[in-house]
Amino acid sequence: MNTPIFVDFAADLQQRHAALIADESKLRIRERAARLGSTEAALVAAECGVVSFELSGTAQEIFREIGTLGNVMALSRNDWCVHERHGKYEDIQAEGPVGLVLGADIDLRLFFGSWRYFYAVSEGGRDSIQFFDKESVAVHKVFKTEGSDVAAWDAFVARFKAAEKRVPEVEAIVIPAESNQAEDPAALRAHWLGLEDTHAFFPMLRKFKVSRLGALAAVGADLAQTVPNDTVETMLQRAAEQELSIMCFVGNRGIVQIHSGPVKKLVRTGPWYNVLDAKFNLHLNTEAIASSWIVNKPTVDGWVTSLEIYAASGELIVQFFGERKPGKPELAAWRELLVSLCNAPLAA
Repeated sequence: MNTPIFVDFAADLQQRHAALIADESKLRIRERAARLGSTEAALVAAECGVVSFELSGTAQEIFREIGTLGNVMALSRNDWCVHERHGKYEDIQAEGPVGLVLGADIDLRLFFGSWRYFYAVSEGGRDSIQFFDKESVAVHKVFKTEGSDVAAWDAFVARFKAAEKRVPEVEAIVIPAESNQAEDPAALRAHWLGLEDTHAFFPMLRKFKVSRLGALAAVGADLAQTVPNDTVETMLQRAAEQELSIMCFVGNRGIVQIHSGPVKKLVRTGPWYNVLDAKFNLHLNTEAIASSWIVNKPTVDGWVTSLEIYAASGELIVQFFGERKPGKPELAAWRELLVSLCNAPLAA
């Protein structure tokens, strides 16, 4: 039984939502939420165009059971890029504030500190489990597919279904202060050249209190250089032609989702450049690209090269590497591809 406060909240939002879609029926839920001055979590909770049940328990408790659902589609996105991967959630590690999923198909890095609202959702006959952060923004969604275990899905929802719904609130997520200019570029470059693992990059940014773009701009073209904003399309086309196995990272404040493998079917649809493969879909709004960088980091396994795409806000949209595992050097063909797209030589 929902509280009177929730009932009034839902009734008001449903009424305004109905008026909106009567005029503009094709808007996606994120667009509808923005038009209504609301949030996606609020529209889901209030059942605006969907049927939903709030789930109780911690993010970790719920996420540890996702592997019981069988084959599903995992979706993570930011404002400019959507990453969809089909498969099973395997090797789920979700005990503390940082979690991992290390399956053959679904590969995730989870930052549970910002997660708050969780729902089982049905929209037009399509079922999903949806996770939202403190700002009521979607972090991650899990969609039922033909390969899903229907009985396990029903049992999952029954196990975690809350007795009543809350009104989703918006609590600002505090971002640590950082500068877009490095105070000591020489010291930053020296530290960069001493990196032994790509995972040491983020702690380096924290140490120097500099943003990603600030660091890239400070260290020299042999370590990070700008390239034309259509480079991502060229890279994907050449990777597809060469059947080159790549890694594609897309994230938001609560998650990073990773695809490892080749890409094949590339399709342009308006502003969106898409990978439309059987297990992996990527949808990248190329009109949102403000800058593109080829980045070169030393590790104990040799140099690791990436293509990084940024929005006007300075936020990372998507990141590409050649497929690799710790203890193994970077794919030579990937390195050659990125070097061919550079304007200046990379450190080697």
